[in-house]
Amino acid sequence: QVQLVESGGGSVQAGGSLRLSCAASGSIFSRNVMGWYRQAPGKQRELVAAINSGGSPNYADSVKGRFTISRDNAKNTVYLQMNSLKPEDTAVYYCQSYTTSGRGYWGQGTQVTVSS
Repeated sequence: QVQLVESGGGSVQAGGSLRLSCAASGSIFSRNVMGWYRQAPGKQRELVAAINSGGSPNYADSVKGRFTISRDNAKNTVYLQMNSLKPEDTAVYYCQSYTTSGRGYWGQGTQVTVSS
């Protein structure tokens, strides 16, 4: 069983920045693929960014150049640095851990609101 706790959400004006954190426990964190997803009202949950066990990131086209995903295996934590935020980034952001056994676990989500 993997437990994930997100933090760092909030309200900012367009152009501002936020950093999300996701603390994981219950598995060998360093082996897991970690991802950040978001879900806006009335829309499907979508992948924002992911980082594999080797530290290689992938990003959705909509956030490339603005968001940075990173991980600290010593702290069992994955981060999402979000810069140049836009109103369309408003959503609940979820952390996901995908284990080597093929199971995915979700955090409870954290709200990000960007005002124009």
